[in-house]
Amino acid sequence: MIREITLGQYYPVDSVLHRLDPRTKLFGTMVFIVSLFLADGLAAYGVATLFLVLVIRLSRVPFSFMVRGLKAILFLLLISVSFNLFLTPGTEIFRLGFLKLTWEGLRLAGFMALRLIYLVIGSSVMTLTTTPNELTDGLEKSMGFMNRVGVPVHEISMMMSIALRFIPILVEETDKIMKAQMARGADFESGNLIQKAKSMVPLLVPLFISAFRRATDLAMAMEARCYHGGAGRTKMKPLRYARRDYIGYLVYLVYLAAVIVI
Repeated sequence: MIREITLGQYYPVDSVLHRLDPRTKLFGTMVFIVSLFLADGLAAYGVATLFLVLVIRLSRVPFSFMVRGLKAILFLLLISVSFNLFLTPGTEIFRLGFLKLTWEGLRLAGFMALRLIYLVIGSSVMTLTTTPNELTDGLEKSMGFMNRVGVPVHEISMMMSIALRFIPILVEETDKIMKAQMARGADFESGNLIQKAKSMVPLLVPLFISAFRRATDLAMAMEARCYHGGAGRTKMKPLRYARRDYIGYLVYLVYLAAVIVI
């Protein structure tokens, strides 16, 4: 399951979405997330589905690659759906002890499942089509106005970009450690939930050590190159809007308006 995490990975391919300005993609991702919380009906989620399918087609990233990331949130998805399914008051369908299934719970659980699935896929589209450097520049440009009130925008953008970049690295490291532990007789599959949690301890200790070592190496490399961000720092590829970005903003606003109206 750990190997199936796609958030933070970059899929190199030439597509319309890859060529968009990172600020445009950040704005589009925020619009999509807001629309999912505003949507309250099959028609609104139908519009969101069409929009997401169109974006995935334009990204040219295989759909199976994006869906693979859903396996990492399967447990969270089941918990959320179960709570909404059996603990929502309303018109009762049937009862099993203190648990009862209602029509309102069925509707809410379905929408909650769609919302979580679309949140993961929509966020993955942005990271799969945007390099960490582009993401940092886009965040810094988008939040540039906050510099006036003393907010360290560049440092925050850099931390978020590094965190996203480290996700696939740590996933790969976790996979290597698990294979090494299993070769020594470790068992991560059998047993109940508590036994599985205990079996993860030999995995977490070397993973934390490896993460801290990588963080130290990165900090030393940045210091050795006299890295400093913020005011006065130039960029090899400054961000500039193109015609396709303005079209993208227009499409996002039309989509959001359609969800609100519906």
